Amino acid sequence: MFRNQYDTDVTVWSPEGRLLQVEYAMESVKQGSACVGLRSNEFAVLGAIKRSVSELSSHQKKILEIDDHIGMGIAGLTADARSLAKYMRNECLNHKYVYGSPLPPHLLMADLADKHQRCTQTYVRRPYGVGLLVIGMDARKQTPRLYQTCPSGNLYEFYASAIGARSQSARTYLEKHYESFKDASKDDLILHALQALVGCVSGDDELTQENGSIAIVGKDQKLILLEGEALQPYLDRLELAAPEEEEEGKEDEGDDDDADAMET
Repeated sequence: MFRNQYDTDVTVWSPEGRLLQVEYAMESVKQGSACVGLRSNEFAVLGAIKRSVSELSSHQKKILEIDDHIGMGIAGLTADARSLAKYMRNECLNHKYVYGSPLPPHLLMADLADKHQRCTQTYVRRPYGVGLLVIGMDARKQTPRLYQTCPSGNLYEFYASAIGARSQSARTYLEKHYESFKDASKDDLILHALQALVGCVSGDDELTQENGSIAIVGKDQKLILLEGEALQPYLDRLELAAPEEEEEGKEDEGDDDDADAMET
């Protein structure tokens, strides 16, 4: 993208009917490290890859707890995400104080999308340069939810989704396996999230307990965050499962070759 006369302000339309500053903000989401989300009938899981600016620094948090039934994964500008997280936490606290019950996720997400959209319509503000994946538990219906927002103010509900850099690999994996998520157990969902993240790691890096992060919420279970030593058992199971999948893939290829030989 290049600078032109129509991107000096967020309220200026281009001749093609585009708001270029909003599109620039959406590009910042694509530059952030990957974040994936998926849900079953009983659980919702977030997975994220954490980055560190150097070997001497700690990794930035990519999953933020909003309430004991809502968690948020981010891709884009971390500072913008912290500002939105503060707003969401205040909304949850206010609702619980007034009504004595947890804030339903769909109400919070509708307000959050409106907050995003207002920044695209007022010249004194810039759009938030962050994309969010939000998991939550609807206390009334006892069903998990997964939502995605973007700087334009659009709001989507998903069975599974991925955002951030190199997230296409994760989306391909989720599209291939999402039909099995419906009845999956908590551990299976976590392994699916980690497997989706494996293809999003940059260069020669690997998914480890230092740069990986998982959050899960479900029926009769408050939001919990798995990092460090708590995440390692799932990474070990993922390594053990990888050779078995490769062998199954080779067997399938062999069956296809035999069938082709018979046809010719």
